Amino acid sequence: MNIISIIPARMGSSRFPGKPMKDILGMPMIGHVYKRVKMSKTLSEVYIATCDSEIYDYIESIGGKAVMTSDCHERCSDRCAEAMLKIEEETGEKCDIMVMVQGDEPLTFPQMIDEAVAPMIEDKSVLITNLVADIDTLEAFENPNEVKVVMDKNNNALYFSREPIPSRKKGILEVPMKKQVCVIPFTRDFLLQYNQMEPTPLEIIESVDMMRILENGDKVKMCDTNYITKAVDTKEDLEQVQEMMKNDELYKEYKCQ
Repeated sequence: MNIISIIPARMGSSRFPGKPMKDILGMPMIGHVYKRVKMSKTLSEVYIATCDSEIYDYIESIGGKAVMTSDCHERCSDRCAEAMLKIEEETGEKCDIMVMVQGDEPLTFPQMIDEAVAPMIEDKSVLITNLVADIDTLEAFENPNEVKVVMDKNNNALYFSREPIPSRKKGILEVPMKKQVCVIPFTRDFLLQYNQMEPTPLEIIESVDMMRILENGDKVKMCDTNYITKAVDTKEDLEQVQEMMKNDELYKEYKCQ
């Protein structure tokens, strides 16, 4: 199978402008993401999709592959779809699965790619998966930057929200606290189909793209991961990741490449 990963990244983040190029132990954050995803043995190739020459030039300088995209995209999936079609045109080969990995996840582990893709390889009816991890503090459970998810007995998502779900306000305090981890494989055709769907009411209310899929009656298969990661949404997140990276075994493997 031709399985590629596309990492969308742009300098114009509203919450933290310029964050893909923020330094983490002497390397821009986007460099960490690229090098770590590149270690996955499941993937045929890895690309950065960006509308910024600063990011494009940096990835090219380290021997990586980058695709320039429109600066009008509002969603990461739109940027990835444009990049995927450009890659297919350039290579002359269609991809089977496109794995979207967010450019602000510098602690991504390559094994997470393998975990997310496995259900799609085993069952052709699975069109999209998300990784899901435990939330270990109430502070994180109540943090709107963390996307929470509740699932059915078959590990399909029932609902996503930035609010704490399920509720702890009904007297039951021990509830499953789960978060979405943004390693998201799509089958090629479903990515294009998804991007043709109109934004849906609950997607807009919750500010979670995956709600569009649920509201249209499709399923999102959730895959457990035990890897500890940290998305960078603020300067405080960046400082925390910088400390975590110091003891990261994977970083020691690629830092001198």
